[in-house]
Amino acid sequence: MNNKLVKQLLLMTLLPVYLTAPSIAHAALPGYAEGQPLPSLAPMLERSMPAVVNISTTTNIQTRENPLMQDPFFRYFFELPNQPPRQQQKNSLGSGVIIDSEHGYVLTNNHVIDKADKIVVTLNDGRQLNAQLVGADPEADVAVIQIPADNLTELPIADSSQLKVGDFVVAIGNPFGLGQTVTSGIISALGRSGLGIEGYEDFIQTDASINPGNSGGALVNLRGEFIGMNTAILAPSGGNVGIGFAIPANMVMTIKDSLVKHGEVRRGLLGVTTQDLSGDLVKAFNLESKNGAVVSRVENNSPAARAGLEPGDIIVSVNGRSVKNSHDIRNIIGLMQIGDNVDIQYFRGSEKRETTATIGKPQRPQLAGNKLHPALQGTILSATQKDQVEGVLIEKIDTSSKAWRVGLRPGDVIVTANRYRIHNLDEFNQVIDPRGPLLINIQRGQEAFFLVLQ
Repeated sequence: MNNKLVKQLLLMTLLPVYLTAPSIAHAALPGYAEGQPLPSLAPMLERSMPAVVNISTTTNIQTRENPLMQDPFFRYFFELPNQPPRQQQKNSLGSGVIIDSEHGYVLTNNHVIDKADKIVVTLNDGRQLNAQLVGADPEADVAVIQIPADNLTELPIADSSQLKVGDFVVAIGNPFGLGQTVTSGIISALGRSGLGIEGYEDFIQTDASINPGNSGGALVNLRGEFIGMNTAILAPSGGNVGIGFAIPANMVMTIKDSLVKHGEVRRGLLGVTTQDLSGDLVKAFNLESKNGAVVSRVENNSPAARAGLEPGDIIVSVNGRSVKNSHDIRNIIGLMQIGDNVDIQYFRGSEKRETTATIGKPQRPQLAGNKLHPALQGTILSATQKDQVEGVLIEKIDTSSKAWRVGLRPGDVIVTANRYRIHNLDEFNQVIDPRGPLLINIQRGQEAFFLVLQ
């Protein structure tokens, strides 16, 4: 058979296939039928975005000057006139979430409004309102402010304990001061702690883009319900790498209720120090898993001591919640109020036990000054309160003591010692040499000065 005849037979065989082939159809989106609207988050966002606000703050900062210029003797000796301290303004931007439209309560991060002299809230409709601080919790980085406005939109609250890795989420906020912006992603992890971002950590981790200015904004589910407050990002190179963290809604709302009721979070005391179970500890205690936290210290006369806990006990459950590590205990206890009962399951050896403790009132540690330095004889020292500058407080002082004669008074706050910035008694103790002179910087109201004690 010649080649020409082969080509003719092949053409006759294929021709019916070409003639009967179906026409090519247009590609379609998943779940989309021709003539129907495209799937979109827009309807949900139209309901949710009015509840997310922009927050701008103004803080007046006293400029630093030579400490000698604050010394009355130095000014008198050199005939220098008294001058008011120079100030400059610092501005910052963030976001917030209207959580109670009736009372005008807005949630945000503490670091957004910390030390602000003026807080301005800009609503989605363009209204600008001055806000008042209701209360703040620096340890969990949550604050509540209040605005005097009508016709507000609030976000419904979801139960964040029901969240799962893989849930779709949307972040709404004010990144870089651009105005209200929306990003989407999924929950990539739950229960993140031990990051050193806040004192109390139980973060939702998300890949929804969170940037500077998003702090205090809302993380919502696809129903537009509030599931968390955007708080921080992981930025090893200074930019967003796709890992953001939000405080779960349940934690935020518990803190919010306390701030609205008391103006602060009145955390109680259990009186235990715990640590995570390492591989070596698991073997040493003959345990089957690393879940739980070992009690390393029990304070005398504390609620934990009265409940019968001892060093070496392995706490595995608190109020019905399984404990994976020491951070879980800190978070659970940190959200409880003084007088609350806490049910604890623990192992002592191979025996599983249960006990109930009543959260007590934390005691502020006090220390006789002469235990740190002889020149502080006659003083009682303590940590400062929340509304004071961080340092060491002169709680009491004997009027016949040397410390009184050189100028120390009750209420003075020691902020530096031997040229080191100190925040508490432990840091104060670390920089003191009992055998040498002690140079301290004192803050007294709006005044500051140095004293040398020998």
